[in-house]
Amino acid sequence: MDDYENEALPVGEAQVAEAMQTLQRYKAGKAALDKRIVDNELWFRMGHWKNYQNPMMPGKAQPSSGWLFNSIANKHADAMDNYPEPNVLPREADDEDTARALSSVLPVVLEQADYEQVYSDCWWRKLKQGTGVTGIFWDPAMRGGIGDIAVRSVNLLMLYWEPGVADIQASPDFFSLSLEDTARLCAQYPQLAGHTASVLDVPRYIHDEGQDTSSKSVVVDWYYKRPDETGRMVLHYCKFCNGVVLYASQNDPALAESGLYDHGQYPFVFDPLFVEEDSPAGFGYIDVMKDCQTAIDKMNHAMDENVLLSAKQRYVLSDTAGVNEEELADFSRDIVHVVGRLNDDSFRPLQTAGLQGNSLSYRQSRIEELKEISGNRDMTQGGTAGGVTAASAIAALQEAGSKLSRDMLKSAYRAFAKQCYLIIELMRQFYDEQRVFRIVGESGESRFVPFSAQALRAVPGGSVGGVELGSREPIFDIVVSAAKKSTFSRLSQNETAKECYQLGFFKPENADAALAALEMMDFEGIEKVRQRVRQNGTLAQQLARMQQQMAQMAAVIAQQGTGPDEPARSAGGASAQKDGQAVKLTGLGNALPVAAAARAMDIH
Repeated sequence: MDDYENEALPVGEAQVAEAMQTLQRYKAGKAALDKRIVDNELWFRMGHWKNYQNPMMPGKAQPSSGWLFNSIANKHADAMDNYPEPNVLPREADDEDTARALSSVLPVVLEQADYEQVYSDCWWRKLKQGTGVTGIFWDPAMRGGIGDIAVRSVNLLMLYWEPGVADIQASPDFFSLSLEDTARLCAQYPQLAGHTASVLDVPRYIHDEGQDTSSKSVVVDWYYKRPDETGRMVLHYCKFCNGVVLYASQNDPALAESGLYDHGQYPFVFDPLFVEEDSPAGFGYIDVMKDCQTAIDKMNHAMDENVLLSAKQRYVLSDTAGVNEEELADFSRDIVHVVGRLNDDSFRPLQTAGLQGNSLSYRQSRIEELKEISGNRDMTQGGTAGGVTAASAIAALQEAGSKLSRDMLKSAYRAFAKQCYLIIELMRQFYDEQRVFRIVGESGESRFVPFSAQALRAVPGGSVGGVELGSREPIFDIVVSAAKKSTFSRLSQNETAKECYQLGFFKPENADAALAALEMMDFEGIEKVRQRVRQNGTLAQQLARMQQQMAQMAAVIAQQGTGPDEPARSAGGASAQKDGQAVKLTGLGNALPVAAAARAMDIH
């Protein structure tokens, strides 16, 4: 009976066997990339001498200079200095409140998912392997069974797609592999009992200490897209191990029709560094720099050998010289015994030529070449050429030398925007219950914002003339900016603010001129500055109108007032009208009769 039920399920052993054949075909198409990824990991750990079978190297020093590592580490530091932050914008005015709430909630969701660590790991892999991959999943076990969004950095070595596609979303099948403990899998999935023999092999990194994987099994997460009855592509998911189905969305009645995720996309975002045609994966800086680094290391090896030979005295000794070799090799002995007479033909020192200046210059030129091709020149690390000492000049050189970093960050921000879109779609699908998020307000105070999927789901469009207009689903745009800026960026923005203040941009009487100047300027946060200048200009206009009204009131009071200090007030009013300046009315109200004050207020 159980066998009949298993055969009746949409996904069974036959479908898994077919998926395994597809996976093997995908693995064959990705074999060259897998080998390059494993080799690049050795290069990053400066263990690349393991790749060279040189008979001269065994037993000798294997120098590995860190120029390549230093370049990659600096680029990773640039990425962490520009940690991204999402800003959600609505496409329709009705969704403005929801977009504002998402702009506050999304950073909290990312923080709870430990996204900063994911961002760092993804950048390391992007620089080493050429591609960083981030997975956006819904984990129903999180938050005590309520479920929440999980964001993970995924190892490119364990991912497989159809060869020849430039976008993984165009691949009909997508596989994500992982090694898990067999005993734990059997305890979690009883149907795996008796099927513990591994039937699939995966590529592995080379480790010095070695890794024992005999107690582990390869678990395959199989994502695939299939059209439904209406032609819409539906994303399905199957988890299997050693040919046994552990879970399949098509076998789940709740997901058989709708699929795993409503957005219908593979939950992976690829971020290549340098794009390769017909492949979603790119190549990284190690692929560009490894040849130059190899030349530097070989020269270091030769130069180190030369220095050691030059520093150690060696001799050419004939068999007939009669020199006691043990005493000659023992530097602690002051006397070396000789049998017979010595001459230059039987005994003489062996001289090793020292390093030539052109050899050192050539090595330095290869180092400069590596810096140049990686964009890791001295100015990007704070170093300057001779004669450049001014702080502004150094900052300008650093900014001019960071073009490559800015270009890499733009591609990373585009990938981050795709990740945020997937997160919003998962919130739209799974945030049924209202959740409360703690956010930091504009003034630095903590606020608690409730949020649920109700604000993201489709709303009825109403009807016109008895015709239903259907429903409208909120759509948003995401603009990415740097939440954590580099020290230079902060200093530059602070200098801009001080210059604007010193030039009088924030003086109310200079509002029009300041706005005209700001129209020709461009810097981050300029809209807030324009808004502040407009507010100052509005306040100046209101103040001028109030001063004019007060002057008119003073003149009317001077004409209609009946108090004993009438001459003084008349003189004050005349003086105010003559000078066209504001007249202070402090204390006047107490000296005027009620009727006169009432008439004075009615100036029209």
